[in-house]
Amino acid sequence: MVAMARRGYSIREIARKFRVSRPTVERWIERTHGQRLDRASFDDLSSAPHTVANRTNSDTEELVLNLRRELKEQSALGEFGAAAIRRELQTHGLSPVPCVRTIGRILERGGALDYRRRVRRPPPPKGWYLEEVARGRADIDLCDFVEGLVIRSGPEVEVFNVVSLHGGLCGSFPAAPYNTEMALRALCQHWHEVGLPDYAQFDNDNRFTGPHQHRDAIGRVIRLCLRLEVVPVFAPPREHGLQNAIEGYNGLWQEKVWGRFEHLSLAALQEQSGKYVSASRQRHTQRIGNAPERRRFPAAWERNDEAKVRGQIIYIRRTDERGRLSVLGRTFEVSANWLHRLVRCEVDIDQQEIRFYALRRSDWSKQPLLRRLHYELPRRYVAD
Repeated sequence: MVAMARRGYSIREIARKFRVSRPTVERWIERTHGQRLDRASFDDLSSAPHTVANRTNSDTEELVLNLRRELKEQSALGEFGAAAIRRELQTHGLSPVPCVRTIGRILERGGALDYRRRVRRPPPPKGWYLEEVARGRADIDLCDFVEGLVIRSGPEVEVFNVVSLHGGLCGSFPAAPYNTEMALRALCQHWHEVGLPDYAQFDNDNRFTGPHQHRDAIGRVIRLCLRLEVVPVFAPPREHGLQNAIEGYNGLWQEKVWGRFEHLSLAALQEQSGKYVSASRQRHTQRIGNAPERRRFPAAWERNDEAKVRGQIIYIRRTDERGRLSVLGRTFEVSANWLHRLVRCEVDIDQQEIRFYALRRSDWSKQPLLRRLHYELPRRYVAD
């Protein structure tokens, strides 16, 4: 359009040829006036006004900044924030007086704020407290109970739930209130069906850990895991961060199975739960396929709760104000420089020692060894 205008064509002819209005042709001719066409800018300009109508004028902004400086240096109260500046402006007879939020924006634009912005660090990967899991080379099954469910005019119900961290491979087993024997059968059934993980994580329920009143006691669930070469992991008491995956699945199961339907019997609940588990596995087929490979359940394996064990047990614990923690009914001195912090305790049955590693979410890849102690599990548990 501009080139044709410079060659002598009329604005009407140019507008007709390019099918635009005459003001459009005139605007582009005016924008390129006195410029070479290869150097002129033909980008669209912003339609925003050059000045904002309701912006505080520069004199007021300068006054606000000066007042802040004066108040910081001379105020008897030592207050020099937005609210204090607004009170001072009112005594100066300024009208209108900016509101506190406007004064805050003036201070921010002028670089007069003393606060430091919070550093937002990326979250650690899933299973960050176990290096093999965090790097995606191993998977971990998280196990928990849902308690306190009652079928109308029927029995009290508990549900044993399992979900893998990387694959999202789930299993749910509604039944009458669980004891340790029932939990063992449900766990064996699940692993026989889907394969064995590298780790299995539990909370500190007696049905998982074994009796708490005896020192150096390990429960039957721990012995089952060790015999199947699955490393049992125990989350820290009264903390939910490491249990988020299973807690989330517990909530989904209660919302999508328990809360959606009226269950007239335990058998009906088990049937509906089975449908949900099958649908969930179907939905997460790709995720399950991309997860670390699971081992096959031993074909000729038979459960023996009295058999000797070997391997490793892991406890995630938090130290107290003196750098101590309790594991297996014993209190260990870990580190006086690691107070109220998470520690991974590895009870190595074969090496007869317990190792304590420092854990930090902000720098999960560095897990230095804090202390190594001799520890011997009672011989009644250990394979000769």
